Amino acid sequence: MVTIITYWLINAVFLYVLSFLFSGIVIESTLSSVVAAIVLGLMNATIKPIIQIISFPIMLLTLGLFYLVINGLILLMVSALVPGFYVSGFGTAFFGGIVLSILNTIFYNMRRNNAV
Repeated sequence: MVTIITYWLINAVFLYVLSFLFSGIVIESTLSSVVAAIVLGLMNATIKPIIQIISFPIMLLTLGLFYLVINGLILLMVSALVPGFYVSGFGTAFFGGIVLSILNTIFYNMRRNNAV
């Protein structure tokens, strides 16, 4: 349970960082960031695998690059569901999803190697 809460809080910080990196991502409050991180985690655990299974032929054709499109779509869906968290368009969501994935990968690889 502590690991899940830690994951949500770290993602809330990463979403807040995204709002500074991209002018098209707006977070109105800390609570909006935390709620967006929780919704993002839930969508990544439930809806994202279904979308990946459905889009498997496209993933094969693009050699997995369509996965980046799915990340952007998930971020746009979170923006539509969470008040106070706004993403201006698909381009912003696409690149924001890439940066969010990179931040998560760096953090969790460091954590796994006990560097953090």
